[in-house]
Amino acid sequence: MLLWLKNLSAFTKSNNSWLFLQSDRRKFIQHLKRTYKAAGLFNPEFFLGVLHDLTNPELYPIACEWLRGDDLSEESMEALKVRSCIDSEDAAKNILANFGRISTQTQPIVLCFDNLDNIPRLSPDYQDFQSLFNINTTIHNSYLKNFLVIISIITDTWRRNSANIKQADKVRIDKAIKLKKINLEQVESLWAYHLKPLHQQANPQPTSAIYPFTGQFLAESFLSGKTLPRNALTLAKNEYQKYKLSLIDSSERPPEEDSGENVKLGIQIPGQPPIVITTTKPTNDPQTIAAEFELIWQKESKKIQEKISKITLLSAPDLIGNLKEALEALQVQGIKQKLISGKYAGYSLSYLQPGKRERVGIVWTEDSNMTSFFNIMNASLKAIQQQFCDILYLIRISNVGNGKLKGYQLYQQIFTGTENIHIKPKLSSVHVLATYHSLVNAALAHELVIGGKVIKLQELQKLVRESQLLGQCSLLQNLGIVTTVSTEEEKEEGRNKTIRDWRPVNNFLFNLVTTEKCMAVYTLISNCTTEFSDVSESDVKLLIQSLCEEKKVKIINTEKKLQDQLILLNV
Repeated sequence: MLLWLKNLSAFTKSNNSWLFLQSDRRKFIQHLKRTYKAAGLFNPEFFLGVLHDLTNPELYPIACEWLRGDDLSEESMEALKVRSCIDSEDAAKNILANFGRISTQTQPIVLCFDNLDNIPRLSPDYQDFQSLFNINTTIHNSYLKNFLVIISIITDTWRRNSANIKQADKVRIDKAIKLKKINLEQVESLWAYHLKPLHQQANPQPTSAIYPFTGQFLAESFLSGKTLPRNALTLAKNEYQKYKLSLIDSSERPPEEDSGENVKLGIQIPGQPPIVITTTKPTNDPQTIAAEFELIWQKESKKIQEKISKITLLSAPDLIGNLKEALEALQVQGIKQKLISGKYAGYSLSYLQPGKRERVGIVWTEDSNMTSFFNIMNASLKAIQQQFCDILYLIRISNVGNGKLKGYQLYQQIFTGTENIHIKPKLSSVHVLATYHSLVNAALAHELVIGGKVIKLQELQKLVRESQLLGQCSLLQNLGIVTTVSTEEEKEEGRNKTIRDWRPVNNFLFNLVTTEKCMAVYTLISNCTTEFSDVSESDVKLLIQSLCEEKKVKIINTEKKLQDQLILLNV
C-alpha cells in the first residue's frame, strides 16, 4: 500500500514531494484533501490521517489494524486521532470507496477471491456463494469505482452452486473465463522452462530444450494433443526421476522386480540417436508420500512464519476457524460452532473432550477494545449459566484490563476459583494452525498434489494424523487434544535452551533424498542451507554423514569431488 500511495497522482504530479509531505501530517492531509476535493471522500480527515500514519513505523501496526476493521483500544484510536473503528458494512464500503476515488488515475485495485471451496456452507452439498456475489453486486452497483473483482472457482463447484445464486447477481459478472487445456507446443515450452536451469549447468549443452525427453515421447504421452498443465508437470517429474535412476549403475542400487507395469521413456543424448530405457512405474509408496508431505508442510510453514509476525494479524473468526479444522483432522467429536451468541458468536466453538463426556467451550479473542472484551465475557458467562459447556477455555494473549473495568470483573468471575482456564497462546501454535489451514484450502481447491496425485481433504487429514505434525502445537497440547512424550534428551534440552534441535534439519535432508530418490550431494547441501539460513555447510555434511552411518542413505562416487558425488536412499 505504501508503494501504491507514493505513486498517486497527488505526489507524482505535484510540487509537493512524498518525502516532504511524509514529514508533516497536517500538510499531508491538507494536500490530499485539496487534490481529491471533487471526489467527495468519506470522513477525509480521519481516512487521510490513517494513510499518513502508515508511514510512521510506530503507528503503522495499529493503522493496519484500523483499516482491517479490528476493534482497537481507546488508546490506539486516540493515537490515530480517529473517533471510531470500521465496525459496520456501510463504514467498510465507504473506506473502500475512498481508495477507489483517490486511485482513478492509477491501475484498478484488484480484489481476488480464491480457494473458495472452504467458505461457509449452507448445507453439506452447497456453499454460501450468494453472500460473495452480493459483495460483487454491491461493488458493481454502488459508488465504489476503479475496482476489478476476480472470483476464481473450480468448474465443478460452480456447476453445483450456480443455480443457488440469484440471476440479478449473475448478470453482474462482466466476463467469464474458462481455463482451457494446453496443446503439445505449450507443454514443450512448460517443460523447457523448468529444465532450463539444469541445462545451463550441463557440459556439453543439450541440443534439445526438453532433454532428456523427446518429441516422440511427448506426442505418445498425450495422444489427444492436449492436457492440463498439472498433468504435464506431474508426468515430467515422474519420468525425470526414472531417468536419473537409469543413469546409476545397476550395481549401485537395488534390483527392481518387473511388476508388469514397465514403461518406456524416450531419451535423447546429445550427439547420439534416441534410445529407449525401460523403467518401472513409480509406486508412490507410503514412505515417499509421507516424506513429500513433510517437505510441503515445512515449505508452507516457512511462508506462514514470514507472513504472520504476531497473533493479532489474524482475526478471531480466522483463529477459531483454523482451530476447528485442526480438531476435525484429529477426529475430535461433537464440534459445534458459535458457543456464545450475539455479534461475537464467530469467536467461539465447543466440542466433546476426547475420552470424556464433558463438553469443552472455546472462546478466542485478541480484540484490544475493552468494550468488546466486556461483551465477549458477558456472552461467555451466559453460555456457562445456560450449561452450553462444562468447562470454558479463553484463548487470549492480549491483556484482560484492570480491576476498574467491567470486562475484567466478569473475567475474574469466570476464571477465578473455577475449572475454567485462560490459555495464553504462543505464536508458534498459530503458525502450526495457519499452516494446516493453508493446506486445507489447497486440498479443497484441488491444488494439493503429493506423489503426482491430487490429495482430497480426507487424505490430508489422514496424512497430518500419521505425521503427528499437529503435535507441535502447544495450544492443542494445553487443550489436552494431543500429547507429547518427553524423552530424556528433550528434557535435557528443556534445561539448556542453547542446545540446537537438529531434528528438523535432519528430517529435511532425509525427506528430500526420499522424494528425489537420487540427487547430487552438493545440491542437497545447497537446498538445506537455503531452507535453514542459520545452518552451515559443515553442519549439513556432518548430518549427511550421520544418515549414512545409520544406513538410511548412501553416497556413491565417493572417490570423486563433492560436486560429482551422488546420494540416494539406502533401500
